[in-house]
Amino acid sequence: MAISEPTAIFSIRDEKDAEIKKVVLQVYSALEEKGYNPINQLVGYILSEDPTYITTYKNARALIRRIDRDDLLQALVRDYVRQ
Repeated sequence: MAISEPTAIFSIRDEKDAEIKKVVLQVYSALEEKGYNPINQLVGYILSEDPTYITTYKNARALIRRIDRDDLLQALVRDYVRQ
């Protein structure tokens, strides 16, 4: 009888969260480079979903708009409680 190897667990959620984190860090960096307070701007965007809170510099606005706001909030909370 052959010994079976353990099943690898692959989570799409982890991959999606990693992509969201990458985008948020890029947007954060663009906001910071332009002299904005990135936390205030991101919170304003999340609360209102108004894209004008995010600069167009380095395509930040287009990047953040690709992420569903609910997915963004869930990823932020998940990352926060893991820490």
